Amino acid sequence: MKKIILLTSITIFSWVGWWLGAHIGFMTAYLVSFIGSLVGVYVGVRINQAYLD
Repeated sequence: MKKIILLTSITIFSWVGWWLGAHIGFMTAYLVSFIGSLVGVYVGVRINQAYLD
């Protein structure tokens, strides 16, 4: 369950980052997507600590 939550949060935040960055350009979309992935890891770990441990 922990891996599913982590994968889901990374996917959602990465997609949102890509969507936001795509309005400016391809490279910006890539960089914002990467930052969104990092935020997704943080959020996924926090959810796992708060609700599954």
